Amino acid sequence: MKTLKISIVICTLGLLFTSCKDEKQEAAKLKVEEYASYVDSISNLDLAAANSNWNNIENGYTTYKYTANENIKDLKESEALKNDIDDSTLKFEDYKAQLAEKRHQDMLNAKNNLRLALLGKNYMNDDMKFEWINKDNILSVYQNFVDTVEKNKDSYSREDWDEIKLIYEAIDTRKNTVEKEGLTSSDNRKIAGLKLKFAPMYTLNRMGAKSEENAEAKK
Repeated sequence: MKTLKISIVICTLGLLFTSCKDEKQEAAKLKVEEYASYVDSISNLDLAAANSNWNNIENGYTTYKYTANENIKDLKESEALKNDIDDSTLKFEDYKAQLAEKRHQDMLNAKNNLRLALLGKNYMNDDMKFEWINKDNILSVYQNFVDTVEKNKDSYSREDWDEIKLIYEAIDTRKNTVEKEGLTSSDNRKIAGLKLKFAPMYTLNRMGAKSEENAEAKK
């Protein structure tokens, strides 16, 4: 009789252990599926929409992935679930790479559009050498540059102002060459006036843009 009771206890414990193991397996499977579902939902998002909310997306991704890994950590038969996690991770990283490429392309486009606006219709992308600027058009280039900056000064970011300064210095470098080609005294005086107008406008507005970015970062 005693042996029978022991057998019953052992059998009961075995069933409980199996049941507990099955519950852990199911719970782990559910968390892996939730992680995969989250990654699938992100990978279907428009890149522009994802970019505008990327911090929240990445925080969610980290949470789902951590939870999935924690739930399979103590399971012996977890190889298939681990492979599922790895597949979802690769899918997310691929999407993240696409987003990085889009950001890079957007940055290049924005930079090119800014240069085109500042330098006018004759602008040619020649690695900042500006060999298309000559004694006959350099005054109009300065005039367009300063007029455009003045018109848009309240909308430029700190990065825009850094790019503006870079372009301005490249124009000045080109001016040194153009002067040797016979730049008229009249054009030279007008350019000097435009340079005097630009300098304080750049200093004050870049400082303002930096202050606004610092204030936004503290929120």
